[in-house]
Amino acid sequence: MRHGLDTSFLVAVEVACHPEHAAARAVAERLRRAGDRFVITPQVVAEFLHVVTDPKRFSASLTMEQALERVKLWWDAKDAERVVPTDGKVTWFLTAIAKHRLGRKRVLDSLLAGTFHTAGISSVLTLNPADFAVFPEFSCVPLTAEHPPG
Repeated sequence: MRHGLDTSFLVAVEVACHPEHAAARAVAERLRRAGDRFVITPQVVAEFLHVVTDPKRFSASLTMEQALERVKLWWDAKDAERVVPTDGKVTWFLTAIAKHRLGRKRVLDSLLAGTFHTAGISSVLTLNPADFAVFPEFSCVPLTAEHPPG
């Protein structure tokens, strides 16, 4: 199965002081062992770099060098696929924003949803399943059965 990576999940996997770090790493390893694949986008790469290097967000934020090293591992991973926004993906995104009457705070997640949807991705790894709830095309993988993301 192919799973789209949301920034929230990737941050949890890579930032040791994140409260969901252990659970997110366990999910990633479980999926890897099952032979599943990850889908990463340029938008997630950029947002990841922005978030993990912000000392206001984490007591032990990453340096830009550390952040680049970690995100490159995902970008270049053998079990990862790169998907980029194209005309069709942007058209889906613009239509979805209008259809669901989404505001400015939903723009980035909606573009990510469009990028995933038009690439045939229906499973998303996220700590914020509510961000994708408006899109019936997606299911979100919980961190554990007892502790769903969010």
